[in-house]
Amino acid sequence: MIRFSKSMAAWNTPGFEESLKQEIAALDERHLPLQQGLVASSRVSGGPIQAMILSVAEEAGVVRVKAGIFYKGVIAGCNCADDPSPIDEQNEHCVVQFLIDRQTAEASVTLLAE
Repeated sequence: MIRFSKSMAAWNTPGFEESLKQEIAALDERHLPLQQGLVASSRVSGGPIQAMILSVAEEAGVVRVKAGIFYKGVIAGCNCADDPSPIDEQNEHCVVQFLIDRQTAEASVTLLAE
């Protein structure tokens, strides 16, 4: 479950977006649809992620956030001892939408086709 408690405490303040970017970056990659968002590689590398907030809108009890997520992926080889292909990380990017409940700070995330 994703919960953005610090960000919702900063809602309607200048620090909201920065707080949200930090909380997104701290998420375990399993909570984000990174694998489904891969374009140039076949597996998420497990490295750090960064977020860019693209838009924020308040709607009936929720905050809708559209964010770009930047991360790295790898092209997985056969992992044979004599496999000459090096493990090379590729830059990846996907766009997601978070719906954050204003009362509980619980959030759902959806991969957007952009």
